[in-house]
Amino acid sequence: MFGLSSYEIEALSLSLKISIWAVVSGLIPGIAIAYLLARKNFPGKLLIDGLVHIPLVIPPVVTGYVLLITFNDNAPAGKFLIDIFGSGIAFSWKGAVLASVIMSFPLLVRSVRLSIEAVDRGLEEASKTLGASWFRVFFTITLPLSIPGIITGTVLAFARCLGEFGATITFVSNIPGETSTLPLALYTLTQTPGTESAAFRLCLISIALALVAIAGSEYFSRKAGARLRGDNA
Repeated sequence: MFGLSSYEIEALSLSLKISIWAVVSGLIPGIAIAYLLARKNFPGKLLIDGLVHIPLVIPPVVTGYVLLITFNDNAPAGKFLIDIFGSGIAFSWKGAVLASVIMSFPLLVRSVRLSIEAVDRGLEEASKTLGASWFRVFFTITLPLSIPGIITGTVLAFARCLGEFGATITFVSNIPGETSTLPLALYTLTQTPGTESAAFRLCLISIALALVAIAGSEYFSRKAGARLRGDNA
């Protein structure tokens, strides 16, 4: 029963590929925006904060539709990508990566932002008074002390990417071998008679991956926190 078919293995591999690319693509921008929102005051801050978090409160299909009308091959942005890279991203795994980045970005930014806000500003100010540059303060104090939040945000973003459905199916459709990730493959199987066992296996795999992600987030966050506190236990 638990022997996976080539279709299931393909969906699992594609989900992991897209999720990894999405997390890697969004990590540095996510840390940068989280830092700006946590430490800086500037015109338009509320607007940026709202734009970052809006995927959490609007239907994922809306996000997918906006991506589709923005990056389809006939849109200016889509034509630009075709001119530069030779192909567009609509109805491709690269488009699925973009959809996953946008849908998981709020979780990443929020976790990192809360972690940065928890860093004692007195430590940063003390370093600056001793002549340390902003660059050095950020990379030797702020960023290391924010590691638990970065780990949590990264793992949560990864788990969100694995479960992404609405924006992906709207933007890049459900193409086997190209955009048919675990959630989309599971949806296909639930609509196909006689595939209950395969659907059940994918359901179990999805749950297992989510549990592993949550457990990994907790474990690595605790380890990072213990190291920062100097706790060797």
